Formats: sequence, C-alpha cells, structure tokens
Amino acid sequence: MNMKSLLLTFLGCGLILSGCQKPQDQHAETSEEVVALEQEEDAQHNQLTTSEQEAGWKLLFDGQNPDQWRGYQNETFPENGWDVRDGELVVLKTPEGGSGGGDIITRESYENFELSLEFVISDSANSGIFYLAQEQEDTPIWHSAPEYQILDNQLYLNWTDLDMDMHTHLTAENYDLQAAEEDHSKPVGEWNHAKIVVNQGHVEHWINGYKAIEYDINSDTWKQQVAASKFKDYPQYGQAVQGHIGLQDHGHQVRFRNIKIKTL
Repeated sequence: MNMKSLLLTFLGCGLILSGCQKPQDQHAETSEEVVALEQEEDAQHNQLTTSEQEAGWKLLFDGQNPDQWRGYQNETFPENGWDVRDGELVVLKTPEGGSGGGDIITRESYENFELSLEFVISDSANSGIFYLAQEQEDTPIWHSAPEYQILDNQLYLNWTDLDMDMHTHLTAENYDLQAAEEDHSKPVGEWNHAKIVVNQGHVEHWINGYKAIEYDINSDTWKQQVAASKFKDYPQYGQAVQGHIGLQDHGHQVRFRNIKIKTL
C-alpha cells in the first residue's frame, strides 16, 4: 500500500483526526444547533430576523456594501483582490504573478462575542477567520490573532505524506494548535456554517452545528500549545482580550455571506 492510500485509509476510520468516535455528550450538545441550521436554509440571506434583532445580533455585511470592513493596516477596503458579487463577500483567486488584496478586518473591535457566517470554498482553497486581531506595524495579522482554519480538506490530505502532520490545519480547527475529533465540513461548492464564540477567555469553534474545538486562552494548556506551535516566537499571539475580526486572503477564492455578530 503506498503512502497516499495509507493516509486515506487512516482518514476513513477517523484516526487522522484523533479518534474514530465522537463523545456521546457532543451529540446531545449539537443536536439543537443542527436542527436550527436546517430550518434557516430557506431564509433570506444577509438579513436579520426579528428575533435576531431582539437578541442583539448585528450584520457585518448586508450583501451589497463592505463598508464595515477595511484592509488590514489600511483605512479603506481593498480596491482589488476582494469583491461583492450576488450578495456575497468574495476573496478572489490571485492571478499567477499578480497580487491579492490582502487580509481584511472589521472596523470595530470585539471582546466577548458570538460570530456567525457562511462560507463556500473553491477547489484547493485555503483561508481563515481571524479574531482578537491586533494591528501592529510591519507585522502580519497572524502574529497576534488566533485563526479558525478554512481549507479544502480532502485535496490537502490527498497531497500530504504521512510525515507531514495535517492535524490542526483542517477546516474549523484552531490553526496549528488544536485538531478536531471529526471533520464535519462540507466539500467544495457547498455552503458551510461557521460559528466562533469568545467569552471571558473561553473560545469555541463550530462547524455546521458541531463543536470542533474549545480552549481557554488563560489556561496552562493553551500556553503549552502555543509554545509548541509556529507562534512560539510571537509574544503577542493570542494575548489580546479585544480585537478585530479578520478574513484571510491566501490567494484562493472563498465566498462569504450571512456574516453577523452578537456581543456577549
């Protein structure tokens, strides 16, 4: 059996994502979330329901104007690399030899919040959702901001040899820090629902109604994970209690819609 076949065998039984079975309490915890998402499938996009408005939700994109976003370390929205199309906020594929628009961030910063959005990936897509991002001169956003990873999982797993660890680099995972037990993301061309909760230092990543990971920024476990990651040399990483939401331009097309946030 060659290396690629062996990798796919492991993936099929769930071993590559740290276990073949999901804890029983996770099923109970996510069932209502999944049902709620199924009920929202036919709802109009980029709009808040009356109940959402009453609960304090706020749209970060109305389907027409990206005025609540700007370029990272820039006062304006990128002139190229990003577009608004058919009610979607789209990061475009960077042409060969060209340049993209760079990462974008919300104009406002947030401390305790629940962020909800939908995304659909293109073939080979690689992107992410940043949070608690700080703007530091001549410093990339990822030096400070934790990331909810967005990836074409199947393609990258097929490309990856067993000696290259893809744990912590798949969709909904805590990039380079924590792996999900199972992959609940949908493939290229299908809409995924992402949710990020940050509340008093406790963080959760959700994908399509299932909790992928959770952690506490103030815990010793978190500090140990950072120390063992690519972020060990960046002292500001994950230290902020308030910051911007960011969407990553990694040179691949990803479409976003229904971007909304509620402060906690």
